[in-house]
Amino acid sequence: METAMLFNVIVDNIVEMNEHFAGVAMGDGLAPLLVLVGTILVVFSLGVFGVLTLGAIGGLFTSN
Repeated sequence: METAMLFNVIVDNIVEMNEHFAGVAMGDGLAPLLVLVGTILVVFSLGVFGVLTLGAIGGLFTSN
């Protein structure tokens, strides 16, 4: 039962976070550009480190 409650709290927090980010992204000035650049940086870094992690895991199971 506690797992369902924890899941509900996480989903509620994600929904609330999206509302806050949407308010910033639709703001005036450079705010939308900053949100876009931040998103690109995060996605790029996650992709690079994800590929490196998969390579390291693959290296554990391959022979020289």
